[in-house]
Amino acid sequence: MTGKELRKARNGKGKTQSDVARSLGVSQGYVSLLESGARIVPARLARRFVKLFELAPTALPVEGTSDCFAGRNAQTLAQELAALGYPGFSYLRSRKQRNPAEVLVSALCQKDLESRLAEALPWVLLHYPELDQRWLVEQTRVHNLQNRLGFVVALARELAQRKGAQDGRLQALAELEAVLEESRLAREDTLCQEFLSEAERRWLRGVRPPAAQRWNLLTDWTPEAVRYA
Repeated sequence: MTGKELRKARNGKGKTQSDVARSLGVSQGYVSLLESGARIVPARLARRFVKLFELAPTALPVEGTSDCFAGRNAQTLAQELAALGYPGFSYLRSRKQRNPAEVLVSALCQKDLESRLAEALPWVLLHYPELDQRWLVEQTRVHNLQNRLGFVVALARELAQRKGAQDGRLQALAELEAVLEESRLAREDTLCQEFLSEAERRWLRGVRPPAAQRWNLLTDWTPEAVRYA
């Protein structure tokens, strides 16, 4: 969260800097420093700002590090998706909300991601089109995940097209896909299923849809397989 975003959110709620300071237990001068960019908004306050101003979880700070994304287990990811509102896990007790971009990268980092979790990824992109695309692309390049993300974006874009989305989501997804295309990897990958047997890999090479072939992924996922989108 930047100072500019904080000021915009505060003005949108009709609050003064003093109002915000009282709510958070800090000084008005400190709020002014945050809004001017003279001080970085700390993660603990950013989370409180999101709650105070009822902002989307895309405004949440990324609290994990790139080294720990792959360490999230299936239950943790499912609970984080539930916290974001994913219908497929509505029965779970959710964890605290995390930035959707962080949840997405954490899932794509997995070596063996359950199908029920992979199915949720296009939903994240469709329901949070305002997520930080720059950070998302940077992280996928660090971990060589741009093909995995590119394919998921392609699925989400096709679903948006089929639904006739007119709210900017389709354009945002098309722009993200174009950026990822610039760094598309030539090496073959899977949709977080690194332990496939050679027989399974041969079969998938023969049946994978055009989008998977373009992104050099071994998967038979199509938009028809995605629920809750």
